[in-house]
Amino acid sequence: MNTLLLDTDKWDLVLDVSGNIAVASDPYSVAQDGASSLKLLQGELWYDTTQGVPYFQRIFGKAPNIPYMKSVLAAEVLDVPGVTAAVCFITSIQNRNVRGQIQITDSNGQTSAASF
Repeated sequence: MNTLLLDTDKWDLVLDVSGNIAVASDPYSVAQDGASSLKLLQGELWYDTTQGVPYFQRIFGKAPNIPYMKSVLAAEVLDVPGVTAAVCFITSIQNRNVRGQIQITDSNGQTSAASF
């Protein structure tokens, strides 16, 4: 499956060498879609408010419980089409910003990763 390629620092569209909007393909596209799903707040998706990470309900304003955060984030990525397994790594928590990496295995058995 293809998806629009996003810059890993700004999480914004990037251009290819021809000046067109760049496209990512498998297996990276599935990993990027998984990382994108981690940016969705629960209740934010107006047509299905059950989707998203329960940041306000369970994570924000609480002492960081790293194992819990990792399990919630990995579970969220499992809802992305094509993902069969997910492992979340938290690399830093600074100034209320969480950075890490999600490693996914897709339905073709390929493993790839994307930072968040």
